[in-house]
Amino acid sequence: MIKRTLWLCVSVASFVVVDASQQLIDRVVARVDGYALTLSDLRMAIALGIVQPPPGGGEAVGTDQLVDRQLVLAEVSRFAPPEPSPAALDREVAALAAQTGGRLPDIMTSTGLTDARLREIARDNLRIEAYVSQRFGTSAQLTEEEVLEYYRFHPEEFTRDGRLTPFGEAEPAARQRAAAERRAATLAQWMRDLRARTEVVVVGSRQ
Repeated sequence: MIKRTLWLCVSVASFVVVDASQQLIDRVVARVDGYALTLSDLRMAIALGIVQPPPGGGEAVGTDQLVDRQLVLAEVSRFAPPEPSPAALDREVAALAAQTGGRLPDIMTSTGLTDARLREIARDNLRIEAYVSQRFGTSAQLTEEEVLEYYRFHPEEFTRDGRLTPFGEAEPAARQRAAAERRAATLAQWMRDLRARTEVVVVGSRQ
């Protein structure tokens, strides 16, 4: 889902207080049209499940996702989709908190995340989802020939116990998966177009 492949966190913190005697000075990991994305932003996004780097780490991958989120937020700001309701915001805040597995207080301490910032991230998530759904719809419209082509090129998805399910039976699932693939390709091209017309500078990562 675009909600999980595109929902990446952005913040403007310049430093993070770890405890009363220690400060962790932030560093910039990327700039998007001059807007700085920091290491604490990245760690915050990972903790909230918005950025999903591969197992074992992957700062470069996480930074790339963070950049994508900022690009989308810039588009959202231009077109201003409807504001989410307070109830929807409450649900999204709860969902973000649940992603931390009970570690939210520690995450707030280590990254500088506040209740207000958490609600702002939830609002951004919902506005991104509304904008993408409005612009691209929830699924692509495909012809029967396009669905049949997907079925023919992905027989393993429709094989059960060594038997290929006839197209007539598999058609609903094939249509759904083909539409999801088409929509994902459309969104990927849109992201490439956004990057092409935006100044993006990624700072060298350190593991």
